Amino acid sequence: MTIRIALIGDHNDKITAHRAIARALPQAAAALQVRLEFDWLATPTITDETALGMYDAFWCVPGSPYKNTAGALLAICYARENAKPFLGTCGGFQHAIVEYARNVLGWTEAEHAEESPDALLSVIAPLACSLVEVTNTIRFVRGSRIARIYEEDEAVEGYHCNYGINPKFAEKLLHGPLVATAHDASGEVRAIELEGHRFFIGTLFQPERGALQGARVPLVEALISAAL
Repeated sequence: MTIRIALIGDHNDKITAHRAIARALPQAAAALQVRLEFDWLATPTITDETALGMYDAFWCVPGSPYKNTAGALLAICYARENAKPFLGTCGGFQHAIVEYARNVLGWTEAEHAEESPDALLSVIAPLACSLVEVTNTIRFVRGSRIARIYEEDEAVEGYHCNYGINPKFAEKLLHGPLVATAHDASGEVRAIELEGHRFFIGTLFQPERGALQGARVPLVEALISAAL
């Protein structure tokens, strides 16, 4: 059996996370002893669900703003509604929040401040402190899926971002079934998951970066395992 993963985003080998993803996926597949294929789906090419059905899992990757936000949101919605394993890192995390706000909570005006800086309902807003090329400790919520995946209470991970969940809307966004499952030392949300879904996890940090140092990436292994 071959697992097929769609990478949602506009591939650019200059982006550190993209180079890391190209290593993390084969590395995880080898560790799990499974056959894996992955395709980069540029967001302008995602105009409907036709081509999405051939994939077993989806990873919305860093590198936003995307060339076609609607295409990224469509793919995230498809994964969420069809119980397809989904991982969103950095920009993927941010857009998973936007998609959920619009299509589950009914906040049709929900926006990402990087793309719509004047929007009244910016569920993703500038961070109080930039996390560009920052590394810090994340603490996992006990009993969460991500805590079980890491088999630890905390982990040290790297970032490359300036945007996160707008604190003004966090409580309403994350009261369930979308819940916060990891925080930084100041209590800011750094990971979310969707309860009741087969596998739906978003992280503001970029766990894939570990692959560039040859380290195991538990979340990528978990994504592949969920697709089996």
